[in-house]
Amino acid sequence: MDHFKAMSLFVLTVDRGSLSAAAAECGLSPTMVGNHLQALEAHLGTRLLNRTTRRQHLTEFGKTYYDRCVEILGLVEDTEALALESHKVPKGRLRITSSAAFGTERLIPALADYAARHPGVDLDVVITDTVVDLAEEGFEAAIRIGSLPASNLIARPLAPYRLVICAAPGYLARHGEPRHPDELGRHNCLAYTYSSRSEWRSTQSSWRMSGPQGEINVAIAGHLQADSAQGLRRAALAGMGIVLLPEIMLSDDIAAGRLVRLLPAYAPPSRALNLLYLQDRRISPKLRSFIDFVLERFGPDAR
Repeated sequence: MDHFKAMSLFVLTVDRGSLSAAAAECGLSPTMVGNHLQALEAHLGTRLLNRTTRRQHLTEFGKTYYDRCVEILGLVEDTEALALESHKVPKGRLRITSSAAFGTERLIPALADYAARHPGVDLDVVITDTVVDLAEEGFEAAIRIGSLPASNLIARPLAPYRLVICAAPGYLARHGEPRHPDELGRHNCLAYTYSSRSEWRSTQSSWRMSGPQGEINVAIAGHLQADSAQGLRRAALAGMGIVLLPEIMLSDDIAAGRLVRLLPAYAPPSRALNLLYLQDRRISPKLRSFIDFVLERFGPDAR
């Protein structure tokens, strides 16, 4: 027995006053409707309707059961309407995570535009360079830098993540400006400290770049290593040394003259940047809206 269908037919029969009227409305034969009601009564172990050839009326239990059925069916109808509406309008809490530099410098400022487009979505953003498990920690999307291990995540490529070499004018005035990568070995180079498992750990002791004569790998040394890109930026602004950091983090400082871009003919390797989310055929409207927004703003063809 389809319990839900039997409940629906019971309520319809009561509302329309007869089996035949209920049958005509739902497209079933009166016999079929009667069979559903009999099965429901057998399941409950009591009669719901007292029926004669001319009239029907609810039993005492039938009245109570009818009220409960109307309440339950109403809740189901409201829930289905809510589900249908949720497919159309993005709303609810969206939990995402992003790497520190990209999240701070690019994602967070852009979210004002996203929020204006989708006011029904509440954003919960975690900025961290720690790789988190999306499913285990309740994230719906992540923006990550670097190559990706095999996983059950869908990866959507974004515009590459470029690095630049910079120093403050004060530092260059005291120590001179390097004209060739080989000269970096005579300077105080401030290095980012990566985890032992990172593919970029080698940049703590050498910087790789491509130039007119091809690829070159230069040994570097300095008086400061830190696991904070913003900390290294502050040190460079204070004139402590030369940094290799994301262009998105230093572009404003370069434009304002606070930092000088060095060795422009030599390009450090760019890094892959991807938007990640779990494989699911039923992507929620809020996640779909975020995916579309990030690809529009930061995708390979974004301007």
